Amino acid sequence: MYRTHTCGELRLSHINHEVTLAGWVQRIRDLGAMTFIDLRDRYGITQLVADGTLPEDVLNSIRSLGREYVVQVKGTVRERSNKNKNIPTGDIEILVSSVKVLNASVVPPFTIQDDTDGGDELRMKYRYLDLRRPSVRQNLELRHKMAQEVRRYFDEQGFLEVETPVLMKSTPEGARDFVVPSRLNPGTFYALPQSPQTFKQILMVAGFDRYFQIVKCFRDEDLRADRQPEFTQIDCEMSFVEQEDILNTFEGMLKHLFKKIKGVDFDKPFLRMTFEDAMNNYGNDKPDLRFDMKIHELTNLVKGKGFSIFDQAAYIGGICANGAADYSRKQIDELTEWVKRPQIGAKGLIYIRFGADGIKSSIDKFFNTEELAKIGEVFGAKTGDMVFVLVGDKKKTLGQLSELRLEMGTRLGLRDKDTFVPLWVIDFPLFEWDEETKRFYAMHHPFTSPKPEDIAIFESDPGKVRANAYDCVVNGVELGGGSIRIHDQELQQRMFKVLGFTKEQAEYQFGFIMNAFTYGAPPHGGIAFGFDRLVSMFAGLDSIRDTIAFPKNNSGRDMMIDSPSIISDEQLKELNIKVALKE
Repeated sequence: MYRTHTCGELRLSHINHEVTLAGWVQRIRDLGAMTFIDLRDRYGITQLVADGTLPEDVLNSIRSLGREYVVQVKGTVRERSNKNKNIPTGDIEILVSSVKVLNASVVPPFTIQDDTDGGDELRMKYRYLDLRRPSVRQNLELRHKMAQEVRRYFDEQGFLEVETPVLMKSTPEGARDFVVPSRLNPGTFYALPQSPQTFKQILMVAGFDRYFQIVKCFRDEDLRADRQPEFTQIDCEMSFVEQEDILNTFEGMLKHLFKKIKGVDFDKPFLRMTFEDAMNNYGNDKPDLRFDMKIHELTNLVKGKGFSIFDQAAYIGGICANGAADYSRKQIDELTEWVKRPQIGAKGLIYIRFGADGIKSSIDKFFNTEELAKIGEVFGAKTGDMVFVLVGDKKKTLGQLSELRLEMGTRLGLRDKDTFVPLWVIDFPLFEWDEETKRFYAMHHPFTSPKPEDIAIFESDPGKVRANAYDCVVNGVELGGGSIRIHDQELQQRMFKVLGFTKEQAEYQFGFIMNAFTYGAPPHGGIAFGFDRLVSMFAGLDSIRDTIAFPKNNSGRDMMIDSPSIISDEQLKELNIKVALKE
């Protein structure tokens, strides 16, 4: 056999055992009379020791070794004199008796260790080397454990894992589809699924009342740290349920994962917050509740004081940063430039300092100390705090205050990655208006049910209709979202009408599911969790890329296999796709 043990399992109990290891050479330290080699495999690192008493052929093999050579080593386990407490095998070492080179390696383009000298693009190009780094390997091990616990939880809850098609029909709503040409049906295309939404609803019609799937999905959209063109969802659907049943079931799943993987117990139900409260108090629909710092509106309090910036503003709001009164003028100026960046878009920043020497402000000319104190009372400001104020259009300003709040939370050390505050955001709007196309779009998808009490204004005032929808948010990250679905065919037709679908368009796009509903659709609802985001949160990472074995870069490219790539004219012809004219 190639090995009797792995590089991560030998301990003091193995002393004097003859063993065979196989792995990659991590590091070589030649001290003349003695050579030390760190041998690495998936399970860990073991130190090897070769002394000058070895036969010449063995010594020559050792002298020929380089980093990342694949070798087989035989030797005897002995206790280390200088123990390494940083690794599990740090109490022992292997006194080498023979070395066999299984495969040589060229010098790697970066060091294969946690504090690597390789940049992101280089590591993605040589991802097979990057995956050898312990930190990346541990992320994939974590991913595996979490997937196993998800399956265990749902199996215990009576769910059935069902695979749905990857080649499906393109849909007009949501993000852009990735499309696949059909050779057997010239001029037609499949779409890769953005979600198994319609299939899981059909499974409910078919009587599979508890479905789940850890499924690959695809969206052709702009990328960022928490997005990839292909991503993995924990996808679920249940029949004969109301919103409360869904929230309890999947709150249970998250509690199970946190307890089994992180050792974190949530002994209380998750917080609940309406979409309206989230937007007004935190400026976004996925608030980070690890710290308070709520947004407070000041519009009515501060208008009419002769300060034109306030008097002309549609909305005036602010936050109170506890303990920030010692910010220097330089720090305030830097923060002002930060909010004026194009990504934030504020025109400027107003501050009120509640210092030990009194209240100081950038608007002292227009507001006296008593008036500034009243502003402070809105926030509960006390000595040592700083209030920051922004003005403008309400929606934009709330968004800017949200970004400022998060930035101040980071600067003040209030966003501890080992603290977790989950909540459910509920009562989303069912529709959102698009000024460019002058029509309503479904905020989630066309199958989301309205709140029963809002059906009366479904056609007369669509903008005020609330959805029977919910998002699960942890530490400002949307981990999952779902809704109770429309199971009534008549209501579904009304939904399509509000969205601007003609009867023919609705039939062409969704006729298959509408037809299924005529055969007795049960009340049903579901949710999908972003598995990549969930793993990255458990791993303490800001990006999902290192939780995925072979991710794409920010341009949607796989640097390792150089994809996407041009295909041959012959392939294009076979697929009945016209070849673009070459310049």
